[in-house]
Amino acid sequence: MLKLTRIDDRLVHGQVAFTWVPALSVDCLLVANDRTAKDDFLKMTLGLAKPAGVKLFIHTIEAAITFINDARNKGLSLLVLVDSVKDAHALAAGVTELRSINLGGIRARAGAKQVSKAIALTESDILLIRELLEKGIELEVRQVPTDKKQAIDNLL
Repeated sequence: MLKLTRIDDRLVHGQVAFTWVPALSVDCLLVANDRTAKDDFLKMTLGLAKPAGVKLFIHTIEAAITFINDARNKGLSLLVLVDSVKDAHALAAGVTELRSINLGGIRARAGAKQVSKAIALTESDILLIRELLEKGIELEVRQVPTDKKQAIDNLL
């Protein structure tokens, strides 16, 4: 069961391991990222950051869509992590079960404007967000589960 899809450019880190995993009773992390899936060093470092007793899968976006949609994986309590709005948009296009996306951390970069303490978006990010909202997908900003949900459209 898909518990949460989170955009966080750090992917697996302390906030995810020590707040989101226990709050959601997650038993599996799925990193959906083309670059990471092909980088053995990144895969190793993410493996070190995951909590004990929690499975970690690292797949390309395409393979992650197949994994989530596979009926054999429906028994997993799944937290999906992507590092960009673009990847979340691609995931949403292939996973009908995905109805909500948490924006947790997207650092400032060239051409991005800060819309909250931890979220900086480019114009192309905002276009993709608007497409997701038009499809009825909830997009909410929270760094940790105890934070109050903020609808992204109120911050744009």
